Amino acid sequence: MRGKDEVRGSLFSYVDLERRVGPDHPLRVTRGIVNAALSEMSGEFEALYPPTGRDFIPPERLLRALLLQAFFSIRSERQLVERIDFDLLFRWFVGLDVDDPVWDATTFTKNRDRLLAGEVASRFLASVLAQPKVRTLLSTEHFSVDGTLLEAWASTKSFRPKDGSGPPPDAGRNGEQNFRGQKRSNDTHASTTDPDALLYRKGPGKEAKLCFMGHALMENRNGPIVDALATRACPRAQPRRMPHRRSRRVGPPGSSWPRLMPSAPAAGRNKSHKLRESPEAMASFVGSCSAGLAATGSLPIPLASDHGRRGAPDAGGVRRAV
Repeated sequence: MRGKDEVRGSLFSYVDLERRVGPDHPLRVTRGIVNAALSEMSGEFEALYPPTGRDFIPPERLLRALLLQAFFSIRSERQLVERIDFDLLFRWFVGLDVDDPVWDATTFTKNRDRLLAGEVASRFLASVLAQPKVRTLLSTEHFSVDGTLLEAWASTKSFRPKDGSGPPPDAGRNGEQNFRGQKRSNDTHASTTDPDALLYRKGPGKEAKLCFMGHALMENRNGPIVDALATRACPRAQPRRMPHRRSRRVGPPGSSWPRLMPSAPAAGRNKSHKLRESPEAMASFVGSCSAGLAATGSLPIPLASDHGRRGAPDAGGVRRAV
């Protein structure tokens, strides 16, 4: 018998979100680790909010929502809030019931800014790394630094001469501009929308974009990210800034967890990130790391390229990462 395609409204809802999410869903493991880390940070959350007044969005739900935004590459807070409203998986992960109202996007953004201003993000990452299920994936032997470009939310049309010269854009809110034949550089031009964004290209033959640089410190054996940093786009930002950050302790402030790198580990680095095969580039990389290496006692090792032999010594006599 053919079923009827009709929608019936119901006065009550009996949907159990726990039963809607499969027992083998990868977010189940993630949510357990996240909840354990958030429970350890309850005292820090209390210090960030006044004891009286209107209720803010719970910081635990804010951080869970931000994780979903990163996991599913959601471009804006407005799209994230809309997704949480209709997606049962998102509601379950954040901690909202089926009938709970979702926050306004502006309210979510203001609460997020208040929360992240207290350096909660870095403490949250340290608390996650200190969880037993995550700590077993970390070793003290070998870490690697890798970088990527973070495209700025600014159009290349906003990249204008600093002295105010140059032809005006066409009429309209987002008027067209013709850059053909113009020489533009970060020394003479700047974005009027995001002055901190710089014009940068990922490699030869690639288009230049207004962007920032993201740097990740990763444990080599299992691949978890143990530290992250965002900087302005600079060819030498990665080796200059990241090596000295590996001596931080893993865990909440005041905890007895040992340092992430207690001995003299090897610090790998992706060669494709402005570091070529030449010995001169290797020497430049080692020299830029000298300040951080003096503090941590670690040895810089470039990751072996695809065509290189695993474990082979480099032209400068430095052992490659395996």
